Amino acid sequence: MSTACKKLVNTVERCVDENLEGLVAVNPGLRLVEGHRVVVRTDINDAIASGKVSLICGGGSGHEPAHAGFVGKGMLSGSVAGAVFTSPPPQSILACLRAVAKKNSGGTVVIIKNYTGDRINFGLAVERAKHEGYKCDMVVVGEDCALKSSDKTAGRRGLCGTILIEKICGALAEEGRSLEDIARIAKDAVTKMGTIGLSLSPCTIPGAGATFTLGADEIELGLGIHGEAGVKRTKLVTANEAVRMMIDHMTDPNNNSRLEVKAGDKVACMINNLGGTSVLELNIIAREAILLLESRGVAVERVYCGSFTTSLEMAGISITLLHLDDTLRNCLDAETSAPGWVRPYLPCGERTRTTPQKLVTEDSHTITTQQAVKDTVSAELNSKDNPLPVGNPAELAKRLGNIAEVSMGGSSGGLYSLFFTTVAGELQKEMSPLAWSSALAAGVTTIRKYGGADPGDRTMLDALYPASEELSSCLKANNSPLEAFKSAVQKCTEGAKSTATMKARAGRSSYVSQDRLTNPDPGAMAVTIWLSAVLDILSK
Repeated sequence: MSTACKKLVNTVERCVDENLEGLVAVNPGLRLVEGHRVVVRTDINDAIASGKVSLICGGGSGHEPAHAGFVGKGMLSGSVAGAVFTSPPPQSILACLRAVAKKNSGGTVVIIKNYTGDRINFGLAVERAKHEGYKCDMVVVGEDCALKSSDKTAGRRGLCGTILIEKICGALAEEGRSLEDIARIAKDAVTKMGTIGLSLSPCTIPGAGATFTLGADEIELGLGIHGEAGVKRTKLVTANEAVRMMIDHMTDPNNNSRLEVKAGDKVACMINNLGGTSVLELNIIAREAILLLESRGVAVERVYCGSFTTSLEMAGISITLLHLDDTLRNCLDAETSAPGWVRPYLPCGERTRTTPQKLVTEDSHTITTQQAVKDTVSAELNSKDNPLPVGNPAELAKRLGNIAEVSMGGSSGGLYSLFFTTVAGELQKEMSPLAWSSALAAGVTTIRKYGGADPGDRTMLDALYPASEELSSCLKANNSPLEAFKSAVQKCTEGAKSTATMKARAGRSSYVSQDRLTNPDPGAMAVTIWLSAVLDILSK
């Protein structure tokens, strides 16, 4: 079985049911309807008694948290799930309707995505419910901006914008608005919304293979949430270029399914994880989307970033834009207990989202100065405004420590900063060859103290420690400082090379399988590089 097909499930047959059972176990404010893949609010009877309009939505599984994750006060009253990527059967949809609408004078709004199976099965259930005396209306969400064709046989696909419609309808229902009002506002909101998707990899259905194939260096624009074909494939591009390509296509005047967005418009933006995209990437995409829209004069008043409508483990994103007015904005801001809803964190008392300026502190100037010249020490040497203090060894070591801390990062940056800071302290006491040797030894001791490693653990110490010992030994034997340093560099090189056969007991290499550690430790080899560079300068 390929890596792409691996799934942590017990059985293919029960994976949807166990997913729902896990959801309600984690969120006991939800409960399952016996005999069906239907999730309702635990307080559904209280909600019905209030006379407020109930809401249901559903579809095939594999899009979690949609839709069961959006059941809760302020959003859906119930949801119904089908098999993976398969519309639920009409009898289960009807069971969901009965569970949330029985004896409910307010009626029920049924929200569905515009896919043929959903339209047929939900439509059949709604018609049956009406024959049983239930008051129902259906809102079909089709906001896909990918397809340029004017063929209306299937129409625009329903995508992540469905979640915004659920949120809007849920807030209106909590306000006590009528069935007619909720359906009207929701249907109007659908016309003010657009979504475009971008995939980096396919997804795999449990028990089956990938839904489509995509080259390792390819991305696909405009695909559907079940892996339906998009509008084009292209080579992998940067996040900036990807966002521009998506929004340009979404708003293209030549695109029949476009969403018109112009300067002065106020929008909500939803950045949706299609399943396998890291949070790091999502935040980058959110940043790029905000920057691009604001550069075009669009006010991005709300941003939602996370997993809303996924496609199993598909790597990729979708971007949804919704034109805002006071009603829609208030609905999006309204409280909900639905576990899947991610609300943006606004400053206390603020209702307008703006990107905050960076906080300037007493440390900001130092960091900014270092950032400007952090790439290499040579950049510092060539800086006319901020040259390295090469005539003052103690200050030079201190400065190198600051550069290491800011530019290197990670544990290596911290250790080198500690090392040079210690060396700086020692060199303030005395300036002689023996003082340099003592400073090196003190720096090594500091690395051992804070890094927790010892010589022989396959770290940078296996180069530094023998160099320090050799320098001290040669100077005590009255060797010239230059000869002593040459010998120290030789020992440093030998020590670094010896790490190729050592067992890693500390550092990052200790997390790697031993059979993969066939080369010298990179940290140790780095020490040989800069010590050899110092020797080259001293030898001239």
